[in-house]
Amino acid sequence: MNLKLCCSPEQQRRAINRLWVCVLLLAGPGVLTLANAPAAAANDAPQWMHALVGVPMPTTDEKTNAVLLYSENILSVQGNGRIKSIERKAYKILRPGGRERGTISAMFDLETKITGMRGWCIPASGKDYEIKDKEAVEVGYGLISDAELVTDARLKMIRISAADPGNIVGYEIEQERRPYVLEDEWEFQDVDPAREVRYTLQLPAGWDYKAHFVNYAAVAPTAIGNNQWQWVVNNVLPVKHEERMPPRRGVAGSMVLSFFPPGGSGQSGFLSWKEMGDWEAGLAKGRRTPSPDIKQKVVALTAATPAQLAKMQAIAKFVQSDVRYVAIELGIGGWQPHAATDIFTHRYGDCKDKATLTSSMLSEIGVESYYISINTTRGGAGPDRPAMVGWFNHAILAVKLPDGMNDQSLVATFDHPTLGKLLIFDPTDEYTPFGYLRGELQGNYGLLVAPLGGDLIRLPQLQSALNGIERKAKFTLSAAGVLSGEIEETRLGDSGMWQRMYQKGVKTDKDRVKPIETLVSNSFSTFTLTHAAVLNLNRSDMPFGYRYSLVAQQYAKSAGDLLLVRPRVVGSKAWDVLETKEPRKYPVEFEGPSRDTDTFEITLPAGYEVDDMPPPVDAEYSFASYHSKTEKNGNTLKYTRTYEVKELSVPVNKTDDLKKLYRIIASDERNTAVLKASAKP
Repeated sequence: MNLKLCCSPEQQRRAINRLWVCVLLLAGPGVLTLANAPAAAANDAPQWMHALVGVPMPTTDEKTNAVLLYSENILSVQGNGRIKSIERKAYKILRPGGRERGTISAMFDLETKITGMRGWCIPASGKDYEIKDKEAVEVGYGLISDAELVTDARLKMIRISAADPGNIVGYEIEQERRPYVLEDEWEFQDVDPAREVRYTLQLPAGWDYKAHFVNYAAVAPTAIGNNQWQWVVNNVLPVKHEERMPPRRGVAGSMVLSFFPPGGSGQSGFLSWKEMGDWEAGLAKGRRTPSPDIKQKVVALTAATPAQLAKMQAIAKFVQSDVRYVAIELGIGGWQPHAATDIFTHRYGDCKDKATLTSSMLSEIGVESYYISINTTRGGAGPDRPAMVGWFNHAILAVKLPDGMNDQSLVATFDHPTLGKLLIFDPTDEYTPFGYLRGELQGNYGLLVAPLGGDLIRLPQLQSALNGIERKAKFTLSAAGVLSGEIEETRLGDSGMWQRMYQKGVKTDKDRVKPIETLVSNSFSTFTLTHAAVLNLNRSDMPFGYRYSLVAQQYAKSAGDLLLVRPRVVGSKAWDVLETKEPRKYPVEFEGPSRDTDTFEITLPAGYEVDDMPPPVDAEYSFASYHSKTEKNGNTLKYTRTYEVKELSVPVNKTDDLKKLYRIIASDERNTAVLKASAKP
């Protein structure tokens, strides 16, 4: 899918600053001198920046690094479909952390050119600084991507000198582009408080537009000329980071615009999700036609089994495992898949290519499938939002299940009103088996590219029992307080997927046991791992697991003739994310529903018996639950607990309940049982 749209402005800014450091280190002393010099000093900053000196500031706090004093986006749509834009921004730097605002970047490709880029600094004292277009640095966009990427996208960057506390830095970027879809997104709310933001739109005579505010109260435009409008928003509050908050797009204010030429023909924006689906279907038309080699491979993969499900699983595994992920995004390639024949021949492709090849191969066994465009985080597209290609960064498939196919492994399904029972499958995710869906896609909205047009659908949310950790252990406790025993973990769903992904990438035994050591170190002050093994590493159709043995000295604490023992031996579910001074502003997001269980049995030392045990805990909420119990069974102390996450997020009005739940869990995890010496007969 189109990686050009994956990052938020704040993520891009951080990536660009990291990239700038790399550019300077690689480029040599000449560029270092250019970057750190006070630049071509004699030119003054423009009047629109000087008008900001001394203006009243929006409300800030002691953590605010910078204030956006002014932002202006001017968009001019040409009759031929080209778009000219001017972007102006000016920041007041308040703290050293605001220096990042002095690094400016803009992306361009074969359909976009940057016609001007300049930056200025108005220092608290002294002369203005200017950075001119000729002092910019250009780099390939692939340098800041984690994926294998071939793209025509490039970044042009400048660094404004003296972006120091007390100074004002600003810039102006002029661009011309020929978009494939006539749309724009004005993202006016970010991590900095903003004093004034403006958006100006100029359309050709006879053209129309539609504007939709997202996560913000709608602001009416002012007509300022012939087919020209302007939106102004003042005193925009910052989107401050909170642990486990929704993605920025799910909470930050923006405006989505679509543009329409007269007559309703030719290139335009989308009026509906159906239209967008028709556009995507047109891009993929003919791309799934199988070649003789594809037909032959399908026969080879499926000939050994008559079962239709086994055939589908074999095809899915082939594409997930044997087709390497490489994104080639040249021109329209950010949205249009390559032909299945080319993908199969070269054995590589991006997410939409893998979906294309999978669909082509499934058709050879009589199974229909449909593209789904989606984002790898929730919070973007939704039924109350307009159709826009910018919502999505990933492509998966909806596989139409044959009538009567109800295998228990096929859990990521939903019933479509016209297409029947559909299974959601991600051919790019080699660690998640056919039939399951990882948490970040569950409950997410995607565009189903159906035969009758696009249909925005909500993907299924799976049962919590399908994802989580089942931990069982048997220990022996000595009278000296030494605990020894073996633990076996079975990890289902995402819990196993992430560990399997990590283990596939490690090179040494030391790194292989690191997840176990990290877990255990949070539960014991001193311990020794005596054995560790990874289970079902290369069997994605089987639950991933760990089996390990340990010895922990001084686990039980002496108190006179008593021993204090913590029944909850290893693992913690408590979380201090809500233990902050500031009230919570955003919902708490979970990766997905999950259910974790622990069963620990501790054989008591000879000559000791249980004198006191922690009380049972039963905490039940709509979003999660926690139940634990400690009991005596002969000479064994048995502890069991279940922690279940039922919902994808907790709204702000329920975060006090979530805080209470975590405190209950923390108290239970600290509780101890008391052992005393048995009375002599």
